[in-house]
Amino acid sequence: MLKTVFDPEIPVDIYNLGLVYKIDIDDDANLVIDMTMTAPSCPMADFIVEDARLKLESIEGLKSVTINVVFEPEWTKDMMSEEAKLELGML
Repeated sequence: MLKTVFDPEIPVDIYNLGLVYKIDIDDDANLVIDMTMTAPSCPMADFIVEDARLKLESIEGLKSVTINVVFEPEWTKDMMSEEAKLELGML
């Protein structure tokens, strides 16, 4: 589902951009995601987080979804998948 969430300014999903740092689901079906932005001052941060939350909440069987926006470690282009780098012309 995270691969359907895009930063409107970048034509690559947040998962392949390397913005998702941690995905945890407990035995009670509570999902916790730690993610970051490409920059702390990203103007689309609220939009991206809300889009991710809505899409994750649509997954049948989940009890709750918590998304934590973190900035440690700081995101770098090295965190992008090869697919993302290819899409953005970095390979």
